[in-house]
Amino acid sequence: MSVERSFVQTVLILGASGAVGQQVLAQALAHPGIARVVAPTRRALPPHPHLDNPLVDFSALPDSAPWWQADAALCALGTTRKQAGSAAAFYRVDHDYVLAAARLALAAGTPTFVLNSSLGADEKSYGLYLKTKGETERDLSALGFASLALVRPSLLDAGTRADFRLGEEVGLWLNRHLGRWLPDAWRAVAVGDVAKTMLDAALAPVPGIRIIASSEITASQ
Repeated sequence: MSVERSFVQTVLILGASGAVGQQVLAQALAHPGIARVVAPTRRALPPHPHLDNPLVDFSALPDSAPWWQADAALCALGTTRKQAGSAAAFYRVDHDYVLAAARLALAAGTPTFVLNSSLGADEKSYGLYLKTKGETERDLSALGFASLALVRPSLLDAGTRADFRLGEEVGLWLNRHLGRWLPDAWRAVAVGDVAKTMLDAALAPVPGIRIIASSEITASQ
C-alpha cells in the first residue's frame, strides 16, 4: 500500500470539537489539497460545503459506515480525568475510543493515521495520563497502518478555555515569563501549530511509524 502523496482528497478527523481538533478541522477545510473532510462528532458542527459531519456515539461506532475510508485519519480525541469523571472513563475516551476508530478506519482501507499524543507518553509511566497515552501509542503501532505519525506536544497553549485548569494555567504563566530559558521540548506550543503539524504529517505521510517531538513542532512553524 503506497503512502507517498502530496494531494489528499479526503481526511477523517476524530475529536473535531476539541481545542486541537477545531484547529485541525479549520485548517483542513481551508486547505486547497483537501476536497472532503469527514468529522464524526456527538453534536452537530457548523455546516460547510466540504464537511461531512455524521453524528455518532463513540461507545458504539458504526462499523459499516462508508466514511471510514479516507486518505488519512487525524485523531485529536481526548479528555481529562476531571471532565470524564473517573480514571476508567478517561481511559475509555483516550485509549478505547481512539483504538476502536483506528481499527475501523484501517479495515476500511485508510492507510495513514496521525495521533495527537503527548510529550512523555510512556506505557510504563506511573501517572494515568502519560501511561494512557503510551498504551494508546503502543496499541496503535501494532495495528499495521502504512503510515503512523505520533505527535507529542508539550503543554498546549489554547488561549482562553471554557474550563479552568489550574496546572495548565500555572504552566503557561511560567512559559510566558521564563520561556526563553526553557528547553525547546518543554515550551508550550500553540494548538494551531500542533494542528498544522498533524495536517502536514497526513499530507506527506512517511512509511512506518514516526514520532514527532514537541521540539519539532515549535521548530517547524
